[in-house]
Amino acid sequence: MLIKTLPVGHLETNCYIVTDEETCVCAIIDPGADSNTILDYVESNNLSPEAIFITHGHYDHFMALEAVMESTGAAVYLHDSDTQIANSFRAFYFSDATVRRYVEGDEINVGALAFNVLETPGHSPGSVTLICESAMFTGDTLFRDSCGRTDFEGGSMEALYESLRRLSQLEGDYEVYPGHAESSSLSRERSFNKYMRAASEG
Repeated sequence: MLIKTLPVGHLETNCYIVTDEETCVCAIIDPGADSNTILDYVESNNLSPEAIFITHGHYDHFMALEAVMESTGAAVYLHDSDTQIANSFRAFYFSDATVRRYVEGDEINVGALAFNVLETPGHSPGSVTLICESAMFTGDTLFRDSCGRTDFEGGSMEALYESLRRLSQLEGDYEVYPGHAESSSLSRERSFNKYMRAASEG
């Protein structure tokens, strides 16, 4: 598995391209902006995107979606609880005709890679964390040394703390790939992230 991080847009949202190196099939996570940057990487590496995962419905995570979807033909996934929020930005219309809904427990195969869906609300009602092998893509739920804000529509600190508690209690360790800023590890966040520690102790 190869993970490429592309910070895109004025908020430097992390767009991840996760590739099955044997087949060059890939998934694109959060195409937040700069579609040319995303598509140039895909084309220059001869990749075949099969899925586009949106971790939650805030505009900075899908502004390049329409161009990327039209160019690649990849299936788009969003949790249904964030459809209304996403559509309020009017950057792309999330309808049953254009988007597949993923929920807790879904496993989506992209080449030989399996992405498992965890519902981790709080930053938004439909926020998800995607786990693939030893990596977790946490959107704006969990950051290095921090967590997502909850003062947007549908945000809930109580729900976010429950999501952080749930992530902290997963067995083993994972590489943490958040929606913004640097990557981390789950073991590091368990030890040093004051929000995760508070959630675990609460």
